[in-house]
Amino acid sequence: TGPLKDMNFSVPEGGGVRFIYQFTSKPPAVSFRVTGEKDGIIDIAPRTGILYLNGSLDWETKTVHRLQVESLDEKGNQVEGPYAVTIYVEDINDNPPEFDQIKYTGVVRQNSRPGKPFMHVHATDRDDPTTPHAQLTYSILHHFPNPYAEMLFQIDNVTGAISPSRTGSYYLDPQKQDTFTLVVTVKDMAGMTMNAFTSSADVIITVKESLWKAPPTIHIQENSTQVHPVNISQVHSNDPDVIYDIFEKEKLSRFPFSIDQNGVIYVTEPLDREEKDTYTFFVVTKDNEGELVDKPLQIHIIVEDINDNPPVCQKALTVLEVQENEGAGSNIGTLFATDMDKEDTLNSRLQFKIESHVPTVPASNLFFIQQDTGILQLTSHSLNKRIASNYSLKVLVTDGVFQAICDVHIHVIDINDQIPIFEKSDYHNVTVAESLPIGTVILEIQATDGDEPATGSSHIIYQVKEGDPNNTFIIETEAETNRGFLKIKKALDFETAPVYNLVINATNPEPLVTGVHYNSSSLTLFKVIVTNVDEPPVFHKTVYKAEVSEDIPVNTLVMTVEAYDPEGDTVRYSLEGDVRKWLMIDSATGQIYTASALDREQQEIYIVDVVATELNNAAQKSRTTLVLNLHDVNDNPPQLAMDNPPFFCHPLRGGEKAFIQALDADKQWYFSTFTFSLANDMNARNNWEISKVNATHAYLSPKHTNFEEKVYIVPVIINDNGKPPLEAKVNLEVNICKCSSEKSCF
Repeated sequence: TGPLKDMNFSVPEGGGVRFIYQFTSKPPAVSFRVTGEKDGIIDIAPRTGILYLNGSLDWETKTVHRLQVESLDEKGNQVEGPYAVTIYVEDINDNPPEFDQIKYTGVVRQNSRPGKPFMHVHATDRDDPTTPHAQLTYSILHHFPNPYAEMLFQIDNVTGAISPSRTGSYYLDPQKQDTFTLVVTVKDMAGMTMNAFTSSADVIITVKESLWKAPPTIHIQENSTQVHPVNISQVHSNDPDVIYDIFEKEKLSRFPFSIDQNGVIYVTEPLDREEKDTYTFFVVTKDNEGELVDKPLQIHIIVEDINDNPPVCQKALTVLEVQENEGAGSNIGTLFATDMDKEDTLNSRLQFKIESHVPTVPASNLFFIQQDTGILQLTSHSLNKRIASNYSLKVLVTDGVFQAICDVHIHVIDINDQIPIFEKSDYHNVTVAESLPIGTVILEIQATDGDEPATGSSHIIYQVKEGDPNNTFIIETEAETNRGFLKIKKALDFETAPVYNLVINATNPEPLVTGVHYNSSSLTLFKVIVTNVDEPPVFHKTVYKAEVSEDIPVNTLVMTVEAYDPEGDTVRYSLEGDVRKWLMIDSATGQIYTASALDREQQEIYIVDVVATELNNAAQKSRTTLVLNLHDVNDNPPQLAMDNPPFFCHPLRGGEKAFIQALDADKQWYFSTFTFSLANDMNARNNWEISKVNATHAYLSPKHTNFEEKVYIVPVIINDNGKPPLEAKVNLEVNICKCSSEKSCF
């Protein structure tokens, strides 16, 4: 109720008949009148001044009603007004959302990118769009069929865009299922209330085969004369708006392929198979932000061979030897040639033919070459070194298109009908010390052979035939003179072998002809006498290693070392380099004991030298190394590791924390879980609290802000939780002070 004046009212739509407002008037007014946009719904009681509705307002029909209200006297004359009265209709959620189609259809490609929309659904709501009443949200209610635990499709709840899910991108396959039906719902009130209106529509989706496929292996003939670039293939993305690019698998100095924005792949220049016969690279698609759209496709190129390379003789001159007594059909050797064209194809198939040979005596066809293998053979049994000792052949090699001439030199060698003969049948003896170095020459020997020099028939090989079971000696031959040098191959040892009675033979690498045999002329004798040398003791091992716990008692046996003297003298032991005096050794037995307490924290790997000395000759000594690895035990309590004591700025505001850190000299596994606590001190527990951050750090925090400016002593207990656990009580100085900054006190 109130006096007549300009007024605005907000009235929810619907609701039927109801009062809005009662106007009061001043005399002589006795009645009221309303005019304007009443629309048969709004009126005023003339005598009482009650503005009322005789029906329901509808926001969707009219959102504002503009009226004029005035008061009248008994004669109907205006007393007050007219005043403007505006009624704003408030929307209520009385309209369900409606899809713009009863049924939607869409097409998606196999392997489409997850989250990339391929269709949209759209709905509208007649309620006020500025209110939640018309705020719509989309979802998928059903999915037919749904063969996997996750849906194959997803919908943007705001835009209604439908796209493949990650599962769908992977599993959609028209060969397995080419049609899906989605029941898509739309809710108003942004879907945030159970009273929201819901509508639904069917979406029929057809799955089609992916366009994004790697082409089959591409074959390109080398040395093409076409105008480049040449179109060799094309790929198609399921997404029409992508950017195509090539990713090189091999980083080549010159990459002869490109792709345009229609997915057409080009070779940009002629290829050479002999330079590179295959290429592999990837085609990728990107969006405008440079992000990959499709999975990369691997492109495989094979360069096809053409016959563009001539045969090449493997050697400028092939030299072969044949004995003058070789029979017809004997293999002399093989002429080798190559062709860079593709192996095992007609382009690289080589055939051989003898064009000529000189001299042509005693016949013009002494030699034959196998057409496809290059193997040279004798055609007769009539070679005679006295008639011709050398032959020169010209051999034609062809691949059907190109050809080459290869030169072959055949040397006719004397037959091996002479045996080597030693200049001495006995080289008597030599006396050498057992300490003589390996490689020392102790004898030179000489045999001669009557066959043709510088051939396999006259070259001499010396060997120790008897008297050297362990191959202690070796004989090397000087090629030019056939002189032999007997050398020490393995260390001499008087105690093992004081004398060697050697039988040495001389042979040829080329077999002797039938009827000729080696005899005693090809043998000689030699005696080696080894003298004793006083040698130092020898340890059984070059390095001795031991692992012990750092807390083992003094006088504990660590290890025993052993050495022997080759001459049988008694050995005595001692230690060198025991700088910490941790060890002692029994000089007679080699047993090593702890002499004092060990400490891994001082030195984890302790290395000393063990010396073995002959009892009767102190100058003869040898040494070995002892490596002692100390295992850690939990024998060090934790301690605080802080360069400066913590401080808090006065006055405290609350919530301050100080970072504290603990360390332990033991290995990490003994303090991997430090625990921090306050000592059982009432004052400390009333004023401070401590909370663990990680294995080695904690926060110290004031429990209130009523602290004075001074240094407080806070007793902190740190436990390393080792085996056995060790703890330390630390009186932590905490400074509460006025600060010049957040980093320091005044």
